[in-house]
Amino acid sequence: MERIICLAAGYLFGLLQTGYIYGRLNKIDIRNYGSGNSGTTNALRVLGKKAGAVVFFGDFLKAFIPCILVRILFRDRPEIACLLVLYTGLGVILGHNYPFYLNFKGGKGIAATAGLIVALDLRLMVVTLLAFVLIVAVTRFVSLGSLVVATIFLVWMIVMGNNGSFSVQSGYLPEFYIVAAVISAQAFWRHRANIVRLVHGNENKISFGKK
Repeated sequence: MERIICLAAGYLFGLLQTGYIYGRLNKIDIRNYGSGNSGTTNALRVLGKKAGAVVFFGDFLKAFIPCILVRILFRDRPEIACLLVLYTGLGVILGHNYPFYLNFKGGKGIAATAGLIVALDLRLMVVTLLAFVLIVAVTRFVSLGSLVVATIFLVWMIVMGNNGSFSVQSGYLPEFYIVAAVISAQAFWRHRANIVRLVHGNENKISFGKK
């Protein structure tokens, strides 16, 4: 029951579509422009740097806040707390990616994943942030940086979960790994078109210049 509540609560938080709302405030449906999703990168490309920053932090906070609340609420149950945080984060990502009131057409969940990462482990935040910045700075492929973050996230969950860093009880570890794998898989699934373009060498690059 706790898992279902965390997943459902996370989904409700994820329904706060920052990119869609910001676009509507600017008289457009951002999903009809650029890549067609309502996430940070598309907001940056279509509406500029300010929009990209607003959308990123909005989507980041809608995952960070409920995940931190779950950690606080279950601080006396460390054997399952981080597992419930993962369920909450997964719910947010699903709500962000598949908002029912927008015909299940949302974003790709990377900013929400970042919020989950910060709520879970600041060490992981540092590693993924450095990897993302380095890859995007060198290649200018945001999608590639996002996929590397999703991969590092899963590997970190398995390695650190196994050595006891998250205090997850051994009986819950397989479930912990599965939920982490689903979160990582969501990133790859939502970036499947980007992966095809990366393979064929025609993926869109981000510009660091003025809009």
